[in-house]
Amino acid sequence: MNTTIKILALLLIFTTTSIAQDKPIDYVNPFIDTHDSRWFFFASASRPFGMVSLSPDTAIKGSWKSGYIYDSLHVRSFSHIHAWQMAGIPVMPTTGKLRSHLGMEETKSAFSHETEIAQTGYHKVVLDDYDITAELTSTQRVGFHRYTFPKTDSAYINFHTGAFLAHGDVDSSYVKKVNDYEIEGYSLIGKTGRRPKPTYVYFTAKLDHKIKEFGGWEDQKLLPQANEVYGKNNGAYLRFKTNKKPVLLKVAISYTSIENARKNMDAELSGWDFDKTVAESKTEWNDMLSRIKISGGTKKQKIKFYTDLWHSLLGRKIVSDVDGTYCDMTGPKPLIKQVPLDEKGKPIFPQYNYDAWWGSHWTLNVLWSMVYPEIMDGFCSTMVNMYKDGGLIPRGPSGGNYTYVMIGDPSSSFIATAYNKGIRNYDTNLAYEGLLKNAYPGGIRDRAGYEHNDNPTGGGMEYYVERGYVPEGLKGKGGHKDGASMTLEYAYQDWSIAQMAKAMGKTDDYEHFMKRSENYRNLWNPETGLIHPKNIDGSWIDDFSPIAEKFNTKGFCESNSAIYSNYVPHNMDGLMGLFGGKEKYTDFLISSFNKAAPERYIAAHGVHAKSWVDYENQPSCQMAHLFNFSGAPWLTQKYVREVKEVTFGDITPYGGYNGDEDQGQMGALGVLMAIGLFQMDGGVSINSPYDITSPIFDSVEISLHQNYYPGEKFTIVTQNNSAKNVYIQSAKLNGKNWDNCFFKHDVFANGGKLDIVLGDQPNKAWGKR
Repeated sequence: MNTTIKILALLLIFTTTSIAQDKPIDYVNPFIDTHDSRWFFFASASRPFGMVSLSPDTAIKGSWKSGYIYDSLHVRSFSHIHAWQMAGIPVMPTTGKLRSHLGMEETKSAFSHETEIAQTGYHKVVLDDYDITAELTSTQRVGFHRYTFPKTDSAYINFHTGAFLAHGDVDSSYVKKVNDYEIEGYSLIGKTGRRPKPTYVYFTAKLDHKIKEFGGWEDQKLLPQANEVYGKNNGAYLRFKTNKKPVLLKVAISYTSIENARKNMDAELSGWDFDKTVAESKTEWNDMLSRIKISGGTKKQKIKFYTDLWHSLLGRKIVSDVDGTYCDMTGPKPLIKQVPLDEKGKPIFPQYNYDAWWGSHWTLNVLWSMVYPEIMDGFCSTMVNMYKDGGLIPRGPSGGNYTYVMIGDPSSSFIATAYNKGIRNYDTNLAYEGLLKNAYPGGIRDRAGYEHNDNPTGGGMEYYVERGYVPEGLKGKGGHKDGASMTLEYAYQDWSIAQMAKAMGKTDDYEHFMKRSENYRNLWNPETGLIHPKNIDGSWIDDFSPIAEKFNTKGFCESNSAIYSNYVPHNMDGLMGLFGGKEKYTDFLISSFNKAAPERYIAAHGVHAKSWVDYENQPSCQMAHLFNFSGAPWLTQKYVREVKEVTFGDITPYGGYNGDEDQGQMGALGVLMAIGLFQMDGGVSINSPYDITSPIFDSVEISLHQNYYPGEKFTIVTQNNSAKNVYIQSAKLNGKNWDNCFFKHDVFANGGKLDIVLGDQPNKAWGKR
């Protein structure tokens, strides 16, 4: 089947499904942009934030271009962990001659998309080489497999527990036959350059068929028969006799112990009803996705919307067991810790691991605080737990380790947003204490990207405190030692701390950090008219260019001055003053968008410094919304709709996220663009403003969480909505005429209705700031 036919067939499946049914889960298309995935991107048989994220692996080496790749010809395994810097417990069913000891490349199987189904919480694929139909689903911590083998005496399920998978080697693995229906073991996942310590993944597996033979291998050689397998480059096989009755396999995992893996299974999946588990997974997903109900728009837009929302709840992972125990790897050796429990002895929140919050102030922070405040609460709790465990609030933990991914302290805006929206079911005083520590030399800001050594200096905090900016040429072993980006991000993070301090009545801290939040001005060069990095001696760098065809220009993290010169979300008036006023800033933005339009407002991954606008990466995610502040909100309406369609509108396997959805961030941005709401300041300020733009749907109904907000729902209704009618003509908020392109958080939290009339020509009088 050629590529064009495959795409048409896939689109037909999803559009006809959406006609026949009208549940949010029926619009989710897991195949979108799977042609060039990251390891953690695709996880079909997973619950929201599931510790288990079970799915087929067609490519098993590398963090990029790995996991499920749509155009791959073979399935190599079904592994249970697709997470930030984590992978583990790959399983592969086979028939015929035993070859599993030769590695996953020898036991791979061809498959076809014609016989494949991927949905929320379910995946089905036929392994053509073995005539095996494999079906997958899961609970939070248990993977559930259903394998329909042909009638044979040589049906195998192979556990490649010691195999290289995604990020690196497995230091050792162990598998033990417990009885004729159960095995248990672990994989000690080797450290990476980002996750600095080896991490144990424990498992227990139960089957509904009797194991006829148990064996193992090491270094591609079969081992003598025994009930245990231990070593490196090893694994175990189970042989069965089958007569076409499906073989059911349950695999529970834990990061703390084999016994806790078993407890996870007992608590979450004691029975054997595969179809019931699929149905329960779909119900859980549908409940989560149904918090935003939409009507109108095209089927394509609905597919992309609910797939975006699905991704926003998929990429970041629970790492604690059902009883709330988790592995703390912040110290010299693993320690088993316990999350806070409620009065009934149940975990209040799970512990999470995740990639960086870098850029999430324009994506996940806004969406989660609006729609999923309990999720935001849980992540704040995780960060406080890690502060208690290891002395720092993290910016992207993996396997219980600090990774020091990216730069700065983006947790400051995350926690400040939560606090100032009333999301506070964690130790807020400890959270604030941890943010203060990070904001000075010795805190997490002082660590550049992946700077794991003692006494780090790559973050340049001594310069920042002394001079009010971070220069180029910093010493230190970390990556991303980009002083201009650090300066701009630190300034916003200082402002975030100031907003939290203000709400907590800490006046001295508020005034101190508000003063520091003006440090972006120290790198504005009137001669170049842009943010311009400085050398250690205080002079402007000579080799300055707004853009360049490379990964980044000097001083800027995965970006350039053309984009980062817009990075002052906390003081747009101050930024526009540097540009010479609102009109000149609007002209600069128009020019930037015009230059970026031929490339769909993105730069290809790896050349982020090439473009004036780059929606492929986080530093540019706010740019279409900037016109709301410069007095030209009709241009925000124009460009948000345009970017939503031409940059993020694709629903085929070959587009939609432009290669890096980044653990829910681009999904969350797509949701915000579609519903026509945004928050330039990330929702950080007290009673923070929402920025209004043009929704793509006729109506949007957001259910409000009753434990956090007094209202029941906030509804947005449009008139005359179409692909051409993108401009706001007039609006009413709770029945009253509304001529402002902003409204406050208390209006949202109390519930209400925003009515918007759209047209095909801009009304330049509406919403002008």
